[in-house]
Amino acid sequence: MKLTTNAAMPATLVPEERRMEFFPGLFGRNLMLVGERAVFQFMSWLSPQDYTGGMWNFHELAGRPLFLSPATEKRFRITCETNGYQGVVSAEAAGLITTLFALSHLSFRHESDQLVEAYLRLYAFAGDHPEAGEIFKAID
Repeated sequence: MKLTTNAAMPATLVPEERRMEFFPGLFGRNLMLVGERAVFQFMSWLSPQDYTGGMWNFHELAGRPLFLSPATEKRFRITCETNGYQGVVSAEAAGLITTLFALSHLSFRHESDQLVEAYLRLYAFAGDHPEAGEIFKAID
């Protein structure tokens, strides 16, 4: 299934049979559980009024893990206490924001080229997202 279109290439949903490979591919084997938990915790912190758990979509770009997003069509109120951002974004943009937060946070705590590369790949992708303005305000 085709999702958000990046100027160079579209992000796609990870097929069910490859979902088990997603977290090790994004965060590395040693940090896959920590990374997964970080994304969900950042979502709870950034959108406490709207996020109550649930299923998540896994997105990839050219076969490489990219980000997670809540598997819903609803929009999320995002509030970031550290930079004053407040806005309402799609579930996909909310997932992009929380995955960027998680990758950044973990890259400061763990020396990992994989985390840095994943962050840079997702940051570049976010620049072509229809909600890029809101995404970059939220992570600033």
